[in-house]
Amino acid sequence: MGTLWSQERSPEEGLPARRSRPCPPRALARRGLMAALLFGLLLGSSVLLFYIFWSCGPRPCETPVCRDLQARYLASGNTSAAPCDDFFSFACGKAAGTSTSFQTLAEENKERLRRILEAPGSWPLRSGQEKAFQFYQACMDTGAIEAAGAGPLRQVIEELGGWRISGNWTSLDFNRTLRLLMSQYHYFPFFRAYLGPHPSLPHAPVIQIDQPEFDIPLKQEQEQKIYAQIVREYLTYLNRLGTLLGGDPSKVQEHASLSITITSKLFQFLRPLEQRRAQGKLFQMVTVDQLQAMAPAIDWLSCLQATFTPMSLSPSQPLVVHDLEYLKNMSQLMEEHLLEHRDFLQSHMIFGLVGALSPALDSKFQEARRMLNQKLRELTDRPPMPAHQRWMECVEETGTFFEPTLAALFVREAFRPSTQSAAMELFTAIKDALITRLQRLPWMDEETRKEAQDRVTQLQVKIGAPEWALEPALAREEYNDVQLGSSYLQSFLSCVRSLQARTVQSFLQPVPYHRWKVVPWGVNAYYSISDHVVVFPAGLLQPPFFHPGYPRAVNYGAVGSIMARELLHIFYQQLLPGGCPACDTRALQGAQLCLEDHYAAFPLPSGTTFNGSHTFLENAADTGGLTIALQAYSQRLVRHHGETTLPDLGLSPHQLFFRSYAQVMCREPDTQDSQDTHSPPILRVLGPLSNTPAFARHFHCPHGALMNPFSRCQLW
Repeated sequence: MGTLWSQERSPEEGLPARRSRPCPPRALARRGLMAALLFGLLLGSSVLLFYIFWSCGPRPCETPVCRDLQARYLASGNTSAAPCDDFFSFACGKAAGTSTSFQTLAEENKERLRRILEAPGSWPLRSGQEKAFQFYQACMDTGAIEAAGAGPLRQVIEELGGWRISGNWTSLDFNRTLRLLMSQYHYFPFFRAYLGPHPSLPHAPVIQIDQPEFDIPLKQEQEQKIYAQIVREYLTYLNRLGTLLGGDPSKVQEHASLSITITSKLFQFLRPLEQRRAQGKLFQMVTVDQLQAMAPAIDWLSCLQATFTPMSLSPSQPLVVHDLEYLKNMSQLMEEHLLEHRDFLQSHMIFGLVGALSPALDSKFQEARRMLNQKLRELTDRPPMPAHQRWMECVEETGTFFEPTLAALFVREAFRPSTQSAAMELFTAIKDALITRLQRLPWMDEETRKEAQDRVTQLQVKIGAPEWALEPALAREEYNDVQLGSSYLQSFLSCVRSLQARTVQSFLQPVPYHRWKVVPWGVNAYYSISDHVVVFPAGLLQPPFFHPGYPRAVNYGAVGSIMARELLHIFYQQLLPGGCPACDTRALQGAQLCLEDHYAAFPLPSGTTFNGSHTFLENAADTGGLTIALQAYSQRLVRHHGETTLPDLGLSPHQLFFRSYAQVMCREPDTQDSQDTHSPPILRVLGPLSNTPAFARHFHCPHGALMNPFSRCQLW
């Protein structure tokens, strides 16, 4: 600057030179003061500018919750992997085991429930809290359970008439035994009966009759060799149960073999869900009288009345039947066995009940069940089940039977008003971004676009917990019908009956709002088509997915993308063939084919397979959910300053956004379940991120790198 200034001429240049005169002392003092003021002004401005720029830039979040999240990211990620070539390894390279991030979060929520149940405290007598805590303690008292042995179970069997393999059997009426199993033990050996929403009247309950759930994983397309091995393992299991109950080995073998035969025949009567749906026979309306005429072996009115007390049923009571042909064939099989093998039919029902009650029995029965499950998973090429500690099983059972109490306690402990407010603010931003996004879709016509925006605007959202869980009185609900007996099995069965009665009672009460399908400590969000409501439970809105004190990039990347994905479920129908007749079919199909090819181009680890057409809808939701969450986050940055990031990770806010998205999907790659509609974890990370131009820009990926392909797809 001195050089430039020396070359410039002042207006006084060219005038005759004058001799300078010395400044008087007062003038010198004035000049010194002015210089000092100017220097001070410049220094203050510099400090102010530095503060402004510093405050606008991302600052590290040093709070305990951020430090904990930083430790999680460092523990799961592999920073030696190049993010542009393998972002899955970069984010998830150290993820151990086959548990997903969702499963890990679910276990952490159960750990919180455990701390609540094990915390010392005094509760009101006969309150829900006291009974929940007593039940949990009885479940954890393995010494008392082992000391009781099979005695409580033998008492149950005697009440049902006994069975021949133990030498003491009373030939009770078949339907009386079935009625007791359904109403007193909530066990359904030949079919399932439950209350559910009416197919055309969502808030009107109706009894539904469905196919049974088998203990063994049989499938129609199973190889004969695998089928035979599965049957053999199950036969070994039944023989072990009979022996544990003191049965004669030869009789046990005979009765177990016939029980397997009954199961195999019932299985052969089943028809696949897709077939019944294609034939329009998935929801068939019949009355009790009509079903009695078509499947006469079952005393339908008597059995259903006992199961769904205090409902008042009549022969004209409407029912929803999900597989009428199965029920007809099942009834015929029952009639044949009632004529020739009544005692074997009794044994079949007892074997099934013992298996269903195994969680409440001593270690010998539980070990028999564990060995069966392990063998069956090996035969069906499924990964072994992780060993559950006793406390986790007891928390799950307590949560099942005392949900209102535990819901109120969990919400009070883990979902404060500040979390609720922050989650609602995030959802609003995601919803607004989706409405904006709909305006830019080239394959939507204007009328469809307007309808889509209206659907999003009219959507209801439930965040945290049902309305009833927020009422403090529910934590003190008395459960007057729960009798905690001298044995854990007796307490377990009392809770089974109480739960069934509460379930029926809740359906009989008019409910003007959506019935939640998940417990408040659950981690699964969902969209209900019938009620047009999206639900995000409190259990999902927990660290490491969400916290009001996290950098916004984390919340938008993790839970924001989940919220956006659930919103896109509203439009599944439009992506199906013929689902959007007014849309630009060529543009829509082009975007769909582009996305399928995009996913198919990724190399997969050895042994990992997936069906692109089977997972397409979820791939579209994953990709669109990330795009919408990123748009919402970018809009948030424009309107609000003061963004933070996690310390010591070296990630900018946008990089942290993408890292947080991937963290939700982290899981060690394994064999993909053929029934899973989601892609393998590696594709759920690489597919959406590589389709997002901003990812390549913020991670400086060269063109042609795996995460910066030359072409991308725009479906959403």
